[in-house]
Amino acid sequence: MPSIEEIQQYLTGAWRMMMGKPDGIRLLDISADGFWNSFFAIAIALPALIAGWVSLANTLSPDFLPFGDRLAIMLKLATVDIGAWIVPIVAFAAAAGPSGLGDRFATYVISSNWGSTLIIWMMLPPTLLRMFFPAIDYFASAMSFCLFIVSLVLSWRLTNSAIGKGTGVATAVFAAMFIVSLAVLYALQFALGLGALDQATG
Repeated sequence: MPSIEEIQQYLTGAWRMMMGKPDGIRLLDISADGFWNSFFAIAIALPALIAGWVSLANTLSPDFLPFGDRLAIMLKLATVDIGAWIVPIVAFAAAAGPSGLGDRFATYVISSNWGSTLIIWMMLPPTLLRMFFPAIDYFASAMSFCLFIVSLVLSWRLTNSAIGKGTGVATAVFAAMFIVSLAVLYALQFALGLGALDQATG
């Protein structure tokens, strides 16, 4: 497990890459240990993720639903989010070699993991607004949409810095990972009986 100082360094590196500064890679640990340690980013993102699961569980379930059933919904939401995080990485691992990106696979995964944590925390404010000020849900939805657009730009910049093979290749990788993530997200929602999730999130 990385130390607090190392985590701060890795998040700083990912943020610099999101700002279009490829030198942020130098702040990341691009090694076998660094690769596996980067998945600790999921734990760093967990509080913000839990807030989102609680908010969605409250929206999807009636007020009288027993706590156990509400918890089961949260666990399903957790499965969807974690699956949408991990499965695209597995898909990229299978495609990296044939596509000539094997030498950039570790760099992409490491930077993407830490970058995803930053984006998840960035998306927290509208979630908190929905939880504590439900009357202004329209404002929270507008904020979510704006932050989503910003997150796409930041993610593309990070991908471009991590891949380092030009904007064309970076855009192809970004688009492919985005499509796979959406496919996994919707497939898991359907498989776990969370079809109402789209309506709940607007």
